[in-house]
Order: sequence, then C-alpha cells, then structure tokens
Amino acid sequence: MHDIMAGYVESGAVPGVVTLLARHGEIVADTIGAKAIGGEAMRRDTIFRIASLSKPITAVAAMILAEECKLRLDDPVDEILPELADRRVLRSLGSQLDDTVPANRPITLRDLLTFRFGFGSVMAMPGTYPIQQHIAKLHIGGDGPPQPQKTPRPDEWMRNLGTLPLLYQPGERWLYNVGADVLGVLIARASGQSFGDFLQERIFAPLGMQDTGFFVPPNKRSRFATSYEADAETGRLNVYDPAEDGQWASAPAFESGAGGLVSTADDYLRFCQMMLGKGKLGDTRILARPTVEVMTTDQLLPEQREDAEIFFRDNSSWGLGMAVYTKRTSNWSVPGRFGWDGGLGTSGYTDPAEDMIGILMTQVAWNSPSGPLIMNDFWTSAYAAIDD
Repeated sequence: MHDIMAGYVESGAVPGVVTLLARHGEIVADTIGAKAIGGEAMRRDTIFRIASLSKPITAVAAMILAEECKLRLDDPVDEILPELADRRVLRSLGSQLDDTVPANRPITLRDLLTFRFGFGSVMAMPGTYPIQQHIAKLHIGGDGPPQPQKTPRPDEWMRNLGTLPLLYQPGERWLYNVGADVLGVLIARASGQSFGDFLQERIFAPLGMQDTGFFVPPNKRSRFATSYEADAETGRLNVYDPAEDGQWASAPAFESGAGGLVSTADDYLRFCQMMLGKGKLGDTRILARPTVEVMTTDQLLPEQREDAEIFFRDNSSWGLGMAVYTKRTSNWSVPGRFGWDGGLGTSGYTDPAEDMIGILMTQVAWNSPSGPLIMNDFWTSAYAAIDD
C-alpha cells in the first residue's frame, strides 16, 4: 500500500496522503508527501476537510435524540421544522416552480436519515432543469463542494428551503446530501443548543475527538492541509481552500451536517471504532447496539435508488446516514461494510465481518462521480493486506 500511495504523490496526483488501517486491535498508519504543494511534510495528526464523512456523524447525533425520545423515526418533523410543513411537489423534475401537486404525506425523521425526504442534489449539468438556478441562488447546497462561509444562517437557510417545492414525494426517491443539512438544523432545535455544541458534548468529547469541528482555530492551523481541485483539462492542481484565511478559518454561520466538519485520521478512527463496537468505545457508550444495527442495515427499496447508480451501482445501498454494502463484487465489497466517502478527498469505512476499519485522507477533490483512482487502490490494497 505504501508504494502504491507514494506513486500518487510522486506523480503529482495528490500532494500528500494519510492512510490508517485498524484490525484485531492493531493499527497501522502511514504518512506520505506534504500538507501543501511545496510545503511541510504530511503528519499523522494533519487536519483535513472531511466533507461527506460528516454525514455518518450527523446521523449518530440524530439517533442519540431518537433514543432519548426527543425525536421519533416515523413522526413528522413539522412541529420542529415548520418550514417543511404542507409541502408542494414538482409535477416533474423539469416543471416550473409553480407547476406542483400537494405532498402525499408529511416528512419524517426517517425520511431525512434515508435521504428520501424529497429534496437533494440534482444530478444534471447546471441549467438542465428550472429549479437548479433557484437552488444555487438560495445557497441550498448539494450540487457542489462545501462552501461554509457562503451558506446562510440555519433559520434563513430553512426559510429558503421552504420556498422551494420538493423534487419528489416524501419517501419516493433517494436524493443526495441536503437531508443531512436539514438534520443538523433539526438536531439543534430539538436539543436547544447549536449543532456544533451538541456534537462536541455528546460525541466528540466523550470519544476523545480533539481535532474535530466546524473550523480550525489559529493554534491548530499549522496542522491544516491545503485543499486542491484538479483542472478538468490539464489535471493541474489549483487551490480550492487555503489552510490560512480560508473558509474553515472561522466558525461558519451554518454548521453543515452534510459536509462541514474537519478532522484527523485518528479522530475519525475513534468514531469508527465506536460504530464497530456497536455504539461503544471502551467504557463510553454513545448509542445502543440495536440502534447501530438499524443504522447499518439497508433501508432502501430498489425503486428508491433509481437514478442513483453512480452512488450505489449494484453492490451497495443506504442505511441511516451512511452507505451499506449488500453484495460481494470485489475484494473490498463486503456485505455489511458501512461508511462513506468525502468529495474533498477522504474515505472511511468499517467492516464488521473483517473486524477492520480503513481511513484515507487526501486533500484533492473528486472530479468525477466515480471518484479518484487513489481511493479504489487504497481499498484494494487494504484488503489485499489481510493475511489469515
């Protein structure tokens, strides 16, 4: 694995990489390259923008409140999120915003966790459908990389979302991303504290995730990696977000449950160890075993995954806030394996059958729906290293 990952650094595909594997109590971590092009060496405690690796954490936060009966999986969320009450639904995806029908039923917590609440990323070129320009204008998000300093405050964001019709009926279709941001607002309102404070108090502090949050304070900035995106034609890496004075340099107005967190490989390992431990890490219990089991069980019907082939293909599906593998099609496509990837260059999965956790941290964004080759090669190498 080291040689394969080093090849990506040497070719200039990524400036640096942190890999971490944990199995049967053994942890192997590796660092290659630099935190920025021409910069200081990559470190094991380098801080990365983990993007959509935020989603499983958000789902765990929601299920903490569900266990406390402050939220219920199949109750409507209208009382806490009145902006989502009495929804209208586009007659078709290509309809104008006033060409709608009433929603068949209210939106529930389960709809948000399974990304079936009727709204999300429109997987088409900008300008393909009328609603896309409105989504972009209102900074709803979901159709591009995270931009924490451009997103309105939670109440304004929810009001903006409430002005738009749903794309599909609640429960009808899996749509990416926006459900996790709605969950962040729901969690804050249900708990009576900011989403970030809830995460810190109920997940990060108990698990010892000292470097995970929605921004990087000045005293940790020297460990923060620069984020890049590759030019579609030349492949040249251009800065997407600098380590200093970038979008994660100060607390955002909107704490994004879909993709706003920063973390380190070891911090995210502790979260994954908790999930592998069925809700418990050491003496610290975050969730009950049955809760983790339902979260990591396929929750979608085949028709609900329609048009989502780029996310699931034929070997995986979605639980509550994370992907779940359902079919063995490669050495790392193991039924029961769960986790997700981050579009800014991260990946984290837990495999109960193999008692294994793998975490990949890079700082180059995806430039295609299939993801960068380094990610595929990391997982192939991880499973090729199993020797029993």
